Amino acid sequence: MAEKDATKTAAEPPKAVHIGGESLLDRLMPHMKQIVVGFIVVAAIGGGIAAVSWFRHRKDVANTEKLDKVLEVVHQPVRAADDKPDPKTPSFGSVKERGAAVLDAMVKQGTTVPGFAFRAGLLFDAGKLDEAITEYRQGAAAKTLEGLLCREGLGLALEAKAASEKDAAARQKGYEDALVAFVAMQPDEAGPRRAYALYHQARLQQLLGKPAEAKALFEKAKTTNKDADHEIADLIEKRLAGLGA
Repeated sequence: MAEKDATKTAAEPPKAVHIGGESLLDRLMPHMKQIVVGFIVVAAIGGGIAAVSWFRHRKDVANTEKLDKVLEVVHQPVRAADDKPDPKTPSFGSVKERGAAVLDAMVKQGTTVPGFAFRAGLLFDAGKLDEAITEYRQGAAAKTLEGLLCREGLGLALEAKAASEKDAAARQKGYEDALVAFVAMQPDEAGPRRAYALYHQARLQQLLGKPAEAKALFEKAKTTNKDADHEIADLIEKRLAGLGA
């Protein structure tokens, strides 16, 4: 899923997907802890793909030992680019490498981790965008936090797929589809992550070559950030600076 850092200098052209320097799963971590979909999913969306140790203590979770083996892979960090592998401390060279390893571990153990957003995030990190999009779509209709995160993830996955298109027309269509997904992400003006939904919409307008529309949406996202979320506030300011606001 792999835009690097959308907070880079304004001189750089708009980039797709990541709004920070982490994996999609890493970005959604603080919110996944609140998800209840028949079971509680404690997932990490950032530096480490997921922290779901809660499952270890649930008697009604089948095949706990198998799941634990998957979680061992989940908790292994992604090392910095300049760091060398340390045999004593298992780690991965990239988010993509880790995502693929977790998916492989689930296949080998014959188990999975519940939650559309979590599974889709793994697929996204592993570079399996079409599969991630399918998974996100399955959870996107839910009127829950998981549904909200799936709608956000769907927009990011569609954006990443569009960015990989070599054909300009296909890329344009992909960005338009991603914009539609972000518009549907959080229509409630007072709902959670509304500022992020507007921020994503503004980014896509930038990618579509519509700076005036982008600026208006960044400004709206700024005023919508009533909880004074410093992360989104900083991202908005840097984008506005790039637009000469």
